[in-house]
Amino acid sequence: MDLLAIILAVTGLAVFEITTSIDNAVINADVLRTMSKKARHWFLVWGLFIAVFLVRGLLPLLIVYSTNPQLGILGALTATFSNDPAVITAIELSKPLLLLGGGVFLLFLFLHWLFLEPKSFGLKSEKKFFENGLWFYTVAAVLLAAIVWFAIQKQPLMAFSAVVGSTAYFIMHGFKQNAAEKEKELLEGNTHLSDFSKILYLEVIDASFSIDGVLGAFAFTLSVPLILIGNGIGAVAVREMTIRHIETVKKYKYLKNGAMYSVLVLGIIMTTDAFGAHIPEWLSPISTFIIIGYFFYKSKRELDAAAATTKNKIKNPTCKKTHSKVEPL
Repeated sequence: MDLLAIILAVTGLAVFEITTSIDNAVINADVLRTMSKKARHWFLVWGLFIAVFLVRGLLPLLIVYSTNPQLGILGALTATFSNDPAVITAIELSKPLLLLGGGVFLLFLFLHWLFLEPKSFGLKSEKKFFENGLWFYTVAAVLLAAIVWFAIQKQPLMAFSAVVGSTAYFIMHGFKQNAAEKEKELLEGNTHLSDFSKILYLEVIDASFSIDGVLGAFAFTLSVPLILIGNGIGAVAVREMTIRHIETVKKYKYLKNGAMYSVLVLGIIMTTDAFGAHIPEWLSPISTFIIIGYFFYKSKRELDAAAATTKNKIKNPTCKKTHSKVEPL
């Protein structure tokens, strides 16, 4: 990769990590308010180390290693920077398996959001899909069947990879649903967890939410060091949002839409790449910038319009006079 490609990949990874982690940041902020100052400080400092290095660094390394065990851990770490023909061949052979599993995961993630998750409707069509939410299961099942069919024709292990991707999605979805229920109990005071238990809870939640960003990262690059840098920058930014800017971020109501449409595009890129389509290196980061930029602009425009309306009401208050009619005796 040349320098421009590296910069694009790292920047795209950071932006994607930030936008897909907004829900995680909201949960962190809500739970942290119920904890002592010392526990909050521990989570925000040492928890960052766990989030960046142990989760967003170790997880992609293990994924690359699992598809290339012959390279060893060190080889998997440096594979994309190696000039060894054997290493390059091993990565090229395992690439379809890795990309197809991740692509299916991301496609399922987008479809579930589109059909079943409550949202601010950024596009008119989203409301129609949400009103017909039960179609998620049909669409997801047909999509998986089609991908598996074509994968079998190309390489049987690719079909297994697609099934693994869908299985991983449903497992992670179960974790997230449980997290939402636990968060509700914590905020309502229906559970009596210690601060230490809450920290462990937040770390588990962070790990489950990071799966989206880690798998999506392979649409940008297969280089574990670059994934660590890009996702690490994003994780630091998410911690900063959690501490100081979470209420501001919540006001940009279409950022989640932008993140999910980015997930759709990255899922398509990974899936088609797995089947042998030539995908330019710049496509993943540039498409991410454009999609998230559009929904950020859309959110900001609505915020500015609401602020202008409020300002006009303050400057030009309308006083309605009430007249009482006195009936003659």
